[in-house]
Amino acid sequence: MEGLGERPRLAGLLKHFSAVTDAREEWRVAHPLPEVLLLTVCGTIASCDDYEDIVEWGEAHLSFLRRFLPYHHGVPCADWLRVLMNRIEPGVFSACFMAWAAEVRPDAPALIALDGKTSRRSHDRSRGRQALHLVSAFATNERLVLGQEAVADKSCEQEAIPALLARLAESGALDGAVVTIDAIACTPAIAAEIVARGADYVLAVKANQPSLHREIQAFFADAPAAAVEDFVDLDKDHGRIEERRYVVSKEVDWLDGPRRFPGELRFPKLAAIAMVDAKVEFHDRCHRQRRYYIVSAALGAQALAAAIRGHWRIENSLHWVLDVVFKDDISRLRKGHGAQNMAIVRHFAINIVRAANDRRSLKTRRKRASWDPDYLASLLNPKPH
Repeated sequence: MEGLGERPRLAGLLKHFSAVTDAREEWRVAHPLPEVLLLTVCGTIASCDDYEDIVEWGEAHLSFLRRFLPYHHGVPCADWLRVLMNRIEPGVFSACFMAWAAEVRPDAPALIALDGKTSRRSHDRSRGRQALHLVSAFATNERLVLGQEAVADKSCEQEAIPALLARLAESGALDGAVVTIDAIACTPAIAAEIVARGADYVLAVKANQPSLHREIQAFFADAPAAAVEDFVDLDKDHGRIEERRYVVSKEVDWLDGPRRFPGELRFPKLAAIAMVDAKVEFHDRCHRQRRYYIVSAALGAQALAAAIRGHWRIENSLHWVLDVVFKDDISRLRKGHGAQNMAIVRHFAINIVRAANDRRSLKTRRKRASWDPDYLASLLNPKPH
């Protein structure tokens, strides 16, 4: 068997799993948490979508699991696995994931998108419990999940974002990065938090900041050509043509002067404002929309286009994958911390499966990992590119 020193990704994974605290009395532990977590992650990679599937897969592939950890007592039954996953403190488990993600990708990503997603069937009406809502951080260029923070519902995302930013800063992921967030985070407090953590922001401005929205809208309505820089991007597919014109102005002194009325918003390090004028043409109709942004970095129009387009990869490359490939929206986990911890397990699995150096789809990689232990081992222990 290879030594752990020869398997840096798996060695790191097991090291971080061992840091998750176990409240059970040591002498009574038949299934140590690192064994439980490795089983759960491997089963999730291998197309298992609930505890019963994970246990069945683990019993059929016990010899594979024993390549890495002892499993003296085999794998736990589904009920016991459910109990253990419900007991793990999700804050500690999330920190474990973020530390591992930082090791897997040590270079600070240039673009980080923050956005929330609800696991729609994780609610428990009999206990008055709402569905799990996670705010995730996603490195859009590398398509890697960097971390997550749970909130009561979408309206509470403003409370979770500073906590998630703090965790990202601890792992070093924010150094020199550009953070993109939708309009829910367009507040001076969150902007100041991003800047204080060593990153820059691109924040969408919508009607929830009516005065700022109106002023930026009025500026671009009659801005002189010398005051702006623009870049045009064109997409053609599925019977539609979409033209996006990105317009940036670094003339923001008029937003930084003395307050013109009590409570006027002031954003730290404001360096530019931007507009995206998007026109979508179908064979029978045309749709047009303008969106506005504030930016703390002096980005050109083309660089800003990359940041804004990159932000939407969190929808296509994370949320869509969770729903369609990992069946997140039909998960019925409700009790204890199980729903939140399994959401983190899916993030582990996405990062591992996505890092594979082959041309298969994510769905096909999971299917192959379910019946080919050597392929699963190659996902856990990839060869250097």
